Amino acid sequence: MCCDGDCRPLGFLLGLPFAFVSLLISIVGVAVWIVGLLLSCICPCCLCVTVLVELALELIKAPFHVMEWFTSKIPC
Repeated sequence: MCCDGDCRPLGFLLGLPFAFVSLLISIVGVAVWIVGLLLSCICPCCLCVTVLVELALELIKAPFHVMEWFTSKIPC
């Protein structure tokens, strides 16, 4: 049946509200990423802008990380 693989539909449905919050956070990450890219083009020697862009990329990936984590915690 479903328990053989990584098929956890109940975990997916329960994780949707958390994924929605993560989606909002990732939209903030996109804005920070765009600003960080512009700043890194203006001043490429500034290391803190590079760290800011890396943080923004992790914020953009947040919904995927949340859904993977949440579905892995729900037993089949």
